[in-house]
Amino acid sequence: MQQTKEINALFTLIDDPDHEVYSTVSEKIVEFGKGIIPNLEDLWENTLSEDVQSRIEMLIHRLHYTDLTNDLTEWKNSPYHDLLFGALLIAKFQYPDLHTTPVLQDIEKIRRNVWLELNSYLTPLEQANVLSSIMYNYYQLKGVEVNYNNPDEFFIHKVLESKNGNAISNGIIYQVMCELLDINAKIINIPKQMVIAFYHSDFDPATHIGNPQDKIHFYVDGVNGQAYSHKDIENYFKRINVPPVASYYKPLSHKRIIQVLTEEVAKCFDLPSNEYKQNELKLLANLLD
Repeated sequence: MQQTKEINALFTLIDDPDHEVYSTVSEKIVEFGKGIIPNLEDLWENTLSEDVQSRIEMLIHRLHYTDLTNDLTEWKNSPYHDLLFGALLIAKFQYPDLHTTPVLQDIEKIRRNVWLELNSYLTPLEQANVLSSIMYNYYQLKGVEVNYNNPDEFFIHKVLESKNGNAISNGIIYQVMCELLDINAKIINIPKQMVIAFYHSDFDPATHIGNPQDKIHFYVDGVNGQAYSHKDIENYFKRINVPPVASYYKPLSHKRIIQVLTEEVAKCFDLPSNEYKQNELKLLANLLD
C-alpha cells in the first residue's frame, strides 16, 4: 500500500497520549485492512519510542486477527470443512505469516510412505499398525503430555517441524492421514482423551441408527498410535466413573475438532500480558458454534 496523506496523518497520531484520540486513529487504521501492514512495519523500524512500537505491534496483531476471523468464518460456512486447513488457520493466530506449502509437503511425504505399505488384503488393525509405525517410528513423531506453557505443541506446522505433538495435534495429523488414505477412522468424543475409532467400512454417522460403538473395530491413542480394545475403553470409563453413553462413540465433526483445538490453545495464554490473546481465541472458538 502506498503512503497517502491520510495514512501519514493517522501515523503522526499513533503516539497521541489521549486514549480517545488513539482509539479513533487505531480504528481508522484497521479499516484499511492488512494491506497497510507493510506501512506499519516500516513505521515500527523508524520509531525510537518503545511505547509507540508496542502500539504498532498491537495494530498489526489486530489486522491479522481481523483477517483470521474472516478466514475462519469462511471455513465454517463452507460446505466441506477441511480438517488440515482448519488446524493451519488456528496456527496462523500465532504465526500469521505461516506458509502452508512445507506443511502440505510433509503431510504428503507421510501419506506416500504409508500408502506404499498398504494393500487391500490388510485388516483394519494391520492398516493401523502400518500407519502408527510410519508416523511414530519411521517419521519419529513423539507424543508429549499437554503443556499449556508451550503453545507450539498445538500448532500443526510446529509439530511437524519439531516432531513433538500432544494428544490433539497428533490426533489431528492421524485423522488427516486416515482421510487421505480412505481409512474409516475418526476422532471420537471420549472425555479428556484424543482417541481415534476405527469404524467398519460401511459405517456412516449420518445414517447409522443405534450405538456407533457396535460399528467400531478398535481404538488408537492419538498421542502415540497405541491400539486399544473395547475392554480397554470400558475400563477407562469405569476408572473415571462416567457411564459410556452412545454419544461418546460418535465421530467429532471437523468443526468441533477445530473448536476443541482453539479452546485448548486459549489455555496457553493465561498470563495478564496475554489475556487479550486468550479472549480472542475464545471468540474464535465461539465463532465455530
